[in-house]
Amino acid sequence: MAHTLTLIPGDGIGPEVTEAVLRIFKTAVLDIEWDRQEAGVTAFTRFNQSLPVALLDSIRKNRVALKGPVTTPIAEGFTSVNVGLRKALDLYANLRPVQNLEGVESRFQGVDLVIVRENTEDLYSGLEHEVVPGVVESLKIITEKASTRIAHFAFEHARKHGRKRVTAVHKANILKLGDGLFLRSIRDVAREYTDIGYDEKIIDAACMSLVMHPEKFDVLVLPNLYGDIVSDLTAGLVGGLGVVPGANIGEGCAVFEAVHGSAPDIADKNLANPTALLLSGLMMLDHIGEQAKSAHIRAALGRVLSKGEVRTRDLGGQASTTEFTDAVCRAIEQ
Repeated sequence: MAHTLTLIPGDGIGPEVTEAVLRIFKTAVLDIEWDRQEAGVTAFTRFNQSLPVALLDSIRKNRVALKGPVTTPIAEGFTSVNVGLRKALDLYANLRPVQNLEGVESRFQGVDLVIVRENTEDLYSGLEHEVVPGVVESLKIITEKASTRIAHFAFEHARKHGRKRVTAVHKANILKLGDGLFLRSIRDVAREYTDIGYDEKIIDAACMSLVMHPEKFDVLVLPNLYGDIVSDLTAGLVGGLGVVPGANIGEGCAVFEAVHGSAPDIADKNLANPTALLLSGLMMLDHIGEQAKSAHIRAALGRVLSKGEVRTRDLGGQASTTEFTDAVCRAIEQ
């Protein structure tokens, strides 16, 4: 099956891990034509735009994109490309499966959960201003429409993938209006899915439970800010951001990306671990109907990780990006 997809290599280690994934896909004989586009620092340098119109048009046309990490300046510079991309394309659902990988050391075993994060509003609406010098007001936007939509996504995902329970995470005991509306919306949707269990946890209690008994969680649905924080927390349960995939999904388009940053300190040093972007790419393959190829590559990756002979430094080894990629490609060909 032939596909034309958008490719965003990103910056920092982005181009390195992206090229690693492309090599692996080529070894697996996937018929993909890539429409390369730039974003972030590289795009800003060339076009004075961090999120060029050509990039958005490409994704709208191709409907699916694979994206490497993009640098977001802290407290200055251009606004987040990731947030801008999600808003521009209405990629309302951030989906992050978190599970143990055989051969990857972690503090917990038996972790197999899914974070479903509302992606378009909350404090990430970016509505903030300085009231008077030294006082900044940031607006937390919660709507019934967005909350209901992400609730349906969470329950449909649970049903499709044989999941048993959805947990709504909130702070409605304090934020009675905003998080209260989010929680009421989730409850209303939960009543439509009698085959799926439902419960609720306050965000601080949920974080404590996750680092004590993560195996007890299944699907978690959260507003934007909590979802961002908890998705990184749960990645830490299974070995870190280098081994966890992610996707941003809307009605018309989907962008699959690694959840880690651009790591400029190790850029161009052939040290980066491509596993997270590869796993994101496998989610993408499942999305476009290439489940058999995805399963074959996933099995090859699993054999490399479980043997433990070729590991990048973040996983306790000494292998370069190239050496790790070579090992996965050999496993695919076996």
